[in-house]
Amino acid sequence: MSIGVSIVEDDVPVREILANWISGAPGFRCVSTYGNADAAAARLPKDTPDVVLMDINLAGHSGIQCVRHLKLLMPKTQFLMITVYEDADHIFDALAAGANGYLLKDTPREELLAAIKDVHEGGSPMTSYVARKVVAAFRRPDQGKAAPEVLAPREWEVLRLLARGFAYKEIADSLKISRATVNTYITRIYEKLHVHSRGEAVARYTSFPSNREPVALRSGA
Repeated sequence: MSIGVSIVEDDVPVREILANWISGAPGFRCVSTYGNADAAAARLPKDTPDVVLMDINLAGHSGIQCVRHLKLLMPKTQFLMITVYEDADHIFDALAAGANGYLLKDTPREELLAAIKDVHEGGSPMTSYVARKVVAAFRRPDQGKAAPEVLAPREWEVLRLLARGFAYKEIADSLKISRATVNTYITRIYEKLHVHSRGEAVARYTSFPSNREPVALRSGA
């Protein structure tokens, strides 16, 4: 049985190239293509693809927000990010939102098809450079590593939502606080955990003992 793939990509030439690669490969079929997150969020649940190739930089809502929304509606679908962003923040935000793999847009055709097959079979394919970033995040020295108990209850709530891929405004709305207050909490969290970015904070969050919260960097989290 062929693997059904949907594509969410706002760059028309790139979207067409990806669709042609998939349609022309034995064992794959292109189910649908979308140019923005809103259309994808509305229609993908009815398309029921096996795998979704998702860009991050989309008009309106980002691809990461789209994945977080769709993962709840399509728990059996695998989401594979394909993007130009290779920084730690985007990588960890995408994984925390529920993405199952992360590729850069310069990935060759055969590697992309292999990654789609891999993620469909339960793997978590990543471009080698991205994989090194993830590994490096978990190899940071433990010196100065803070335990969850050093965070105040509200700081812990903010960190938990951050690790689940929430945008700052969404955190503010969820906790019924202002955006400025969210920024203050995040500054304190960074200081207490000795980190300098959202990606580092999420990586540190996943290293805490799981006696209070489940690890967020997990499929379907």
